[in-house]
Amino acid sequence: MPLEATTREIQYAPGKTMTLETGKMARQANGSVVVRMGDTMVLSTATLSDSVREGSNFFPLTVDYREKFAAGGKVPGGFIKREGRPTDKETLTARLVDRAIRPLFPDGFYHDVHLVNFVISAGKEYDADILAGVGSSAALALSGAPFQGPIAEVRVGRVDGELIVNPTLEQTNASDLDLLVAGKMDSLVMVEGEAHEISEETMIDALDVAHASIKKLVEGQNALVQDFGQAKPFEWEQDIVPEALVEKVGEQFGQRVADHIRKPYDKKSFYGGLDAIKDEAVDTLLGDEKETPEGYTRGDIRDAVGKVQKTEMRTMILEDQRRIDGRNYDDIRELTTEAGLLPRVHGSALFTRGETQVLGSVTLGTSKDVQPVDEVFTDIDKSFFLHYRFPPFSVGEAGFLRGPKRREIGHGMLAERALSPVIPDQNDFPYTIRVNAEVTESNGSSSMASVCAGSLALMDAGVPLKKPVAGIAMGLVKRGDQTAILTDILGQEDHLGDMDFKITGTRDGITACQMDIKIAGLDRDVMLTALKKAREAHMKILEHMESTLGSAREDLSPYAPRLTKLTIDPEHIGAVIGPGGKVVKSIQKETNTDVTVDEEDGVGLVTIAATNQQDAEDAIERIKQIVAVPEEGEDYVGTVKTIRDFGAFIEIMPEKTGLLHVSEISHEYVENVEDHLKVGDKVKVHLLEVRDDGKLRLTRKPFLSKENGKDKE
Repeated sequence: MPLEATTREIQYAPGKTMTLETGKMARQANGSVVVRMGDTMVLSTATLSDSVREGSNFFPLTVDYREKFAAGGKVPGGFIKREGRPTDKETLTARLVDRAIRPLFPDGFYHDVHLVNFVISAGKEYDADILAGVGSSAALALSGAPFQGPIAEVRVGRVDGELIVNPTLEQTNASDLDLLVAGKMDSLVMVEGEAHEISEETMIDALDVAHASIKKLVEGQNALVQDFGQAKPFEWEQDIVPEALVEKVGEQFGQRVADHIRKPYDKKSFYGGLDAIKDEAVDTLLGDEKETPEGYTRGDIRDAVGKVQKTEMRTMILEDQRRIDGRNYDDIRELTTEAGLLPRVHGSALFTRGETQVLGSVTLGTSKDVQPVDEVFTDIDKSFFLHYRFPPFSVGEAGFLRGPKRREIGHGMLAERALSPVIPDQNDFPYTIRVNAEVTESNGSSSMASVCAGSLALMDAGVPLKKPVAGIAMGLVKRGDQTAILTDILGQEDHLGDMDFKITGTRDGITACQMDIKIAGLDRDVMLTALKKAREAHMKILEHMESTLGSAREDLSPYAPRLTKLTIDPEHIGAVIGPGGKVVKSIQKETNTDVTVDEEDGVGLVTIAATNQQDAEDAIERIKQIVAVPEEGEDYVGTVKTIRDFGAFIEIMPEKTGLLHVSEISHEYVENVEDHLKVGDKVKVHLLEVRDDGKLRLTRKPFLSKENGKDKE
């Protein structure tokens, strides 16, 4: 007998349904659900620890998303036939779920929460990433966790001008918009995606379409919980700074904080001054004791100063219309740009915006340098990729350099998405392109600085971008009817604000976005205004970038490979490659080039990469010789390859060998071939005949004197 399950089918858009099932799998987790759309299925579980780690003062949420190759009927590649570390796509999907769900847990909840999403069936129509957010939310709702959801995630695409919720994989490939949106019944909470220069109005329309479907998916989750039976609420104790302590600290130190945040700003003195106020508050209220009579600890007092600081800063922004560094709402920090500062790399740029700085570099490679992407839903070779690194020194910290963290992978992918729409087609610029973004200073969005540095470095490398791209981080502070939209936010403004969103674009539209929305009730007009202010910022930044480098350089770096393409008869591909790659390897070694041979649309395509023009020409000549067709009646200088009793085999072209019969070696009778020829000799020959089977018949006689059988010369 199969196990009983509770199932709810949700129609969330015209012709689109999603099924949620619980009670059958993973029943020892606090909550579990199987989400299905088409043949794609995800098992999502939520598990909560019964106790809090000792000394914990943060919310330890962990989100995992894994795509098993078995779900798509595939065996993993590589020597070890099992999945390895999470792919970038798996990491990014986990981050998207985390960003949507983390803000919806109450302050002071410190129990470990682990959300696991396994792709258990991979259909051909739909990606599974859009199911992980719904599944995680439903599992949490079933677990009884103090989760202020449910939420749902959907993807929005646009094909032929029509917005589509949760498009198929085929539709996504044809779409000029790929937006993943998460939200609750009353608000959106997270947005991320890329676009091909869409307008701000189109972006808002896409969010409206997404929210309409999100509401139906949230209703479906609520109905599933009701059908299955509401779980007993998870028992926990809230650990937050008491309001009484915040008021006490505010009375004694509020003015000090207010005065400090209005002083002339630089990052080091700003944070140092706040630390000094926190230390003074601890000395005043705690002294040498471990706790105050009310039970307040050193950490409680410092946290209370932080809350006072947040209140004072929001008040300054909303009422004084002044930011902590003295700027107006729309001001961008001082911009400095340089290009071509690294002599040996193929392209480089340094972009500085206030105290945020990124060093961008570009490497141009050949088709051999593509990045294989072997995933359950995707099997492609990427010819453009951006890698982002955030070392500890960029924020003045001592630490360790390790592999990329989830944050670095996420920020790098955002910058990659921003630039992807303007990268030239492979037919126009057949290079593999890698952008490396090194954050050298950070106070405010380094991912947006990476977009600007990357755009400049690409143009410095001679990459013919369709258009330059700029990025800006925007913020929003809202209290009652008061709203402040901030351009180019600092780290502190990101922390204290109600929404931060990163927008990238050209002069003609948006190419990527990332939004984290912390409050409900943001209306369409506010979001549209914020997007338009971001566009104004893009124009200013692009203007500054163009003053440094207005377009791609005409010439590539002398250290970058030059690509030359030849078309050949596909029948000659084997000859160019040779047995086991012997011929092409020989060409590469002897001409110091990189040669790739492919067949496209019935045509042989040879690509030669060389940093020296003479090397490229030498390789071209070698290949032309290989693919050349010997012609009857023509003269050649060949090399003796083999000697037999009946004659010698002469190579007149690479891989083109003909027989010089003993009767054609001399005008006289030849008793011993080796008396006339030796292996390795260069010999002038005339091509008498190309037979139907491709064999070549040669003669040496036209170049010999009849009197003595010697060369005429």
